[in-house]
Amino acid sequence: FAEGENEKILQAALTVLDEKIAEPILLGNPEVIRAKIREMKLDGLLSVRIDDPIHSPKTAEMAKILLDKRQRKGMTPVRANRVMMNRNYYGPMLVEIGEADGVLNGLTQAYPDTIRPMLHTIGTKPGQKVAGIYMMIFKSRVMFFSDTTVNVGLNAEELASIAIETANMAAQFLQTPARVAMLSYSNFGSAPTPTSIMVKEAAAIAKRKRPDLIIDGEMQVEPAVDPKIASEFFPFSKIQGDANVLIFPNLSSANIAYKLLKELGGAEAVGPILIGMNKPASVIPTGADVQDVVNMATFTVMTGQNARAQEKEIGHS
Repeated sequence: FAEGENEKILQAALTVLDEKIAEPILLGNPEVIRAKIREMKLDGLLSVRIDDPIHSPKTAEMAKILLDKRQRKGMTPVRANRVMMNRNYYGPMLVEIGEADGVLNGLTQAYPDTIRPMLHTIGTKPGQKVAGIYMMIFKSRVMFFSDTTVNVGLNAEELASIAIETANMAAQFLQTPARVAMLSYSNFGSAPTPTSIMVKEAAAIAKRKRPDLIIDGEMQVEPAVDPKIASEFFPFSKIQGDANVLIFPNLSSANIAYKLLKELGGAEAVGPILIGMNKPASVIPTGADVQDVVNMATFTVMTGQNARAQEKEIGHS
């Protein structure tokens, strides 16, 4: 927990500890953190690890690692030492060197200021785009929306990659096959424009790369989520109103959709969950409450567990 001095973070950290979700590591000034713990009567946190990035003996070592990663991208020794004393860099670097299994940050600051250090330290999986997923919890179903927070101006190849990674994530968490709808304002070529054609190409690319996936498009929202419309007008589609993954054509539509459903539709939104990262890292949205932070911590832990399970499967294959 990079924002260890924040009261919401402290309350969430105690829940995470008490429910045995994870063992928290708090970042910040130890005196300030311990004073708040006592003031808030969260004594269970007095025994957890607290790191002060400014005075930590690990800071210099981690600055050298950052310099090795970024020296051909403008990073200097002086700047590496300076930024590593910032929790935004220190937290994800703990994950990168194996001293933490995941990092959460972002409750009190702008999204770019949080995700950029994660990209500079943990980095992305080879050949993959980072994307932000929201798990949307409705009364009768759970769905995954992507890409809600990261990429502007995707091409068909990139959108296909995000669709595959989102499907993998959804299948792992839902413990059921992902059913992926590639969304547009067009249904299967009904309104061929550059955007709808791009989405159609992305669906085709994803099918070629992962023929085992249940994926179709381009399609509008109605046949993706309404079985009656799908069966009446598009009986040939692999998606019969039963999609549990919605891939949007661009950042604007995805971001607007999840926020509208959260604010006006009564859906619970959990995220953003980052896919494409080398190791688990999550950005806590500003305005999140304590339960939101606990949910994000749970997802971060599960992401790490799923990644380790996949590595074991690959090792045994």
